[in-house]
Amino acid sequence: MNKLLDVLQEKMVPIAYKLDSNRYLTAIKSGFFGAMPILIIGSIFLLLANLPVPGYAEFMMSLLGESWTTYFMVPYEMSMNIMTLFVIIGIARQLSKHYQLDDLSGTIIALVGFLILTPTLVNEEGAAGIPMVNLSASGLFIGMIAAVLGVEIFRWVTGRGWVIKMPESVPANVSMSFSALIPAFFVIVIFNFIRIGFSFTSFETAHQFIFQILQKPLLSLGGSLPALWVVLLFEMLLWSFGIHGSNIMGSVMTPIWLSLTMENAEAFAQGQALPNIINTQFYSNYIKLGGAGATIGLAVLCALFAKSAQFKTLGRLSFAPGIFNINEPLTFGIPMVLNPLMMPAFILTPLVMATISYVAMATGLVPYPNGTNIPWTTPPIFSGLLLSGWRGAVLQLFNIGVSSLIYFPFFRILDKQAYEQETTTSGEGQVIEDS
Repeated sequence: MNKLLDVLQEKMVPIAYKLDSNRYLTAIKSGFFGAMPILIIGSIFLLLANLPVPGYAEFMMSLLGESWTTYFMVPYEMSMNIMTLFVIIGIARQLSKHYQLDDLSGTIIALVGFLILTPTLVNEEGAAGIPMVNLSASGLFIGMIAAVLGVEIFRWVTGRGWVIKMPESVPANVSMSFSALIPAFFVIVIFNFIRIGFSFTSFETAHQFIFQILQKPLLSLGGSLPALWVVLLFEMLLWSFGIHGSNIMGSVMTPIWLSLTMENAEAFAQGQALPNIINTQFYSNYIKLGGAGATIGLAVLCALFAKSAQFKTLGRLSFAPGIFNINEPLTFGIPMVLNPLMMPAFILTPLVMATISYVAMATGLVPYPNGTNIPWTTPPIFSGLLLSGWRGAVLQLFNIGVSSLIYFPFFRILDKQAYEQETTTSGEGQVIEDS
């Protein structure tokens, strides 16, 4: 096992560090983190408009009238349904800062580039507008590409000194505005040529091209159980070496899973059948119960069944944060990191939880997650109720039991070792005291 750990560490750690330090993945991750508060609030309004409680819709209709759902759906549409704009702002700002460019100019330039690529609609009366579908999850991938490309063009032009330089006496904000003129011109011209080029193809727009060629296949792959197994395997291997596997794999998978979450949210808002089992909420609330490694079962074992003082104390300290899916006390307290004995359970438990949850939903025993983008710290049972009703809560309870069963033999070995060590130490102390 130690030889295997050495080989894995030698091969995987350098790759993990490269992924974690990649400027594009870092920028994408920052973009989603920045948009997350708005998305969570929008999800709350969506849930309030569609609470699965008998008599709720009738009560709200009698209280607020037939159009009562608009009081909640407008905040939802102006947050989750235009999420691509928020993500672009976060990505462009972070990438501009990385290159030490003016982040305000970089953000605006990238946003303009994306809007140039976005088609417009004109009705019979001549009113023009942007299709909201292109600003929602459907436009995420082209939004990310536009943000990166816009900032890269900005950097390329600025790096060649093709900027208007104002005298030092000119105020800084005015000077920055003029220095961004030429880079903005290049971005607008290049993006406009891209738009024109796609208009001569069968795809007609860049949005349609990216969706058909890149986004749709990635969503199909990312929504499959085998792909989820691979992601979880790599994530837990990285955690086993003390590397934050969730952050590294999340920077790759978050755009895919969040798009699948948004598809469910849109279907839920329209009363349609939910299309996806696997999405952000499936991953966070049915697999990672207690945190990475699904360690909530281990926290229960430590708190209730430990014989050693070491694990009793650790259980009491880790149980409360574990309820909110925070497990650093367990991960580094046992430790799970670089621990050959605990590694099999640490890796196996999330894979088993994913399989059980997927089968339960695929067979119709439990409803699919409804797309409500609740925080990952939402406690189990409550999160299951919000996402899939009472059957979601029952599934989470079942998964907690499964987690406890998988961790139990490994926990017993460690607890027994700790108990024997404490007993031996206590006995030696007593002998010394008697003598």
